[in-house]
Amino acid sequence: MAIILGAFGAHKLKEVLSIEELNTFETGVKYQMYHALFLLFLGTVNIISDKARNTILYLTVTGVIFFSGSIYLLATNRLTAFDFRAIGIVTPIGGVLLILAWFVLFMNVIKKKA
Repeated sequence: MAIILGAFGAHKLKEVLSIEELNTFETGVKYQMYHALFLLFLGTVNIISDKARNTILYLTVTGVIFFSGSIYLLATNRLTAFDFRAIGIVTPIGGVLLILAWFVLFMNVIKKKA
């Protein structure tokens, strides 16, 4: 999905968005891609429990939907009739969920090594 949205942004949205809006949209794509790779990594290693893995999965998926999803909507805000700035609080909530996912991973790795 991140690859599709990135290509869409690079080829179609550049015709209708400002440079700043495109950069914002690209930030959403980057974070979505980073966390897709993070989830692939998480699925291939056995360094944490299944419970911790599931917690990280839910935090990451919800965080990406909130963070990247709201970034996409905010970047394309002026193309729609709805003002997505009204839901701007969703972006930092998504960011906190992503940080929590990484925190849970690191705490479980440290716990396992101890």
